[in-house]
Amino acid sequence: MLSTGFQIEGPAAVRYPRGVGPGVAVQTSLETLPIGKAEQRRSGKRVALLAFGSMLAPAIEAAETLDATVINMRFVKPLDSQMLARVAAEHVLLVTIEENAVAGGAGSAVNECLATLQLQIPVINMGLPDRFIEHGTHAELLAGCGLDCAGIIAKVSEYLQQHNCASPRSRLIS
Repeated sequence: MLSTGFQIEGPAAVRYPRGVGPGVAVQTSLETLPIGKAEQRRSGKRVALLAFGSMLAPAIEAAETLDATVINMRFVKPLDSQMLARVAAEHVLLVTIEENAVAGGAGSAVNECLATLQLQIPVINMGLPDRFIEHGTHAELLAGCGLDCAGIIAKVSEYLQQHNCASPRSRLIS
């Protein structure tokens, strides 16, 4: 991401979260990523987890239990609108997961993009609540906000049970 940010003509920000990147091999050379392009990391059914940054690892872990698709969004701006349109057409629920405030965060950008594309699909935005968060370890804080594997599974399972979600359908807003 640092190499990609350096190649952009204009301002760019790369966020480095606390801790380590689990399962990420250290590369010996710098590669520039295609700007604004997400990558599908797992194929599943009914639910697509749209993970931003450090939330990729818990999303992949939760997806095993949920049999969910996982998209590594990689970029907040620009968003990959083609990927969003595809996963919206193929799933009954999208879940954005970010280690950031929900209000005005990446999930909000996804919602705006879906509205612009005139796609109607349920979206759960998971992130940090708009309140003071007590001290603790990184893992404790994420778990307390429902941003760990168990929290993601619980939130998605509750939604699917309450809304009896079955299969994808046309989502063009009339």
